[in-house]
Amino acid sequence: MALTLYHFNNSVCSQKVRLALAEKGPEWDERFVDLVKLEQYESDYVQLNPKGVVPTLVHDGQVVIESTLICEYLDDTFPNPSLKPAHPSGCAAMRVWTKAVDEGIHEGVVALSFSAMFRERMKGMTDEQRTRQFHNIGDPVRRDRDRAVFEQGVESSYVFNAIAVYETTFSKLEKVLVDGRDWIMGDQYTLAEINFAPYVARLEYMGLLEIWIENRPKVSAWWNRIKARLAYQRGVSDRLTTSDIEPMQRFGGAIHLRVAELRQDYLREFVITD
Repeated sequence: MALTLYHFNNSVCSQKVRLALAEKGPEWDERFVDLVKLEQYESDYVQLNPKGVVPTLVHDGQVVIESTLICEYLDDTFPNPSLKPAHPSGCAAMRVWTKAVDEGIHEGVVALSFSAMFRERMKGMTDEQRTRQFHNIGDPVRRDRDRAVFEQGVESSYVFNAIAVYETTFSKLEKVLVDGRDWIMGDQYTLAEINFAPYVARLEYMGLLEIWIENRPKVSAWWNRIKARLAYQRGVSDRLTTSDIEPMQRFGGAIHLRVAELRQDYLREFVITD
């Protein structure tokens, strides 16, 4: 069996798949795609993944793209331990969480990350490099988002939307966990955790997580349980170097106060209460 993952260490989507692999335990080879050098847009890689994003899984010659679908594929291919509830109703409930990641949480963390560290990195690019970054393999939605956040930074509406998404998600999670369960689906650690965990980790590395969970003890305890798992360490924390972590801390710290203020603006405007 040949199992190869094309990935980048500090890509949240790559981290999702590495978490699933670490839980499942199969041997796998890796191919490093350097997003800083824009290697995801090189022709050989785009032939594997036409979107020009990571990760991409190749299993016995079969190419699987989209991180959420890759995690599902790995759970189906390597059934033990199962990362999905046994009953279809449980699977459907779990997929509400993985769908939320794909439909809002991912865009949220991209906006927050871009408004901080990636925006500063792009300022140092040549016009040609910046144009290539904005090209995004012909995706006008991603192009418009990246350009708006580059120009407006933390004041972009994309960042405000990100703050709203995280607020509603953490509020919902605190309510789910209030019955004393360990995991989103109860006693079983599932793809709900695996899909969400890298996005929580990014907030923590940027020093922003406490904005949302400081007064949510159930979420805080849930997060500590995730970080204590060996698979989390292998898939996320052990992979990150000082050169990965330091910019997240530095640039996240630079926007912390404004993000906290914008969260309060959101709460006042939309009267959100726990």
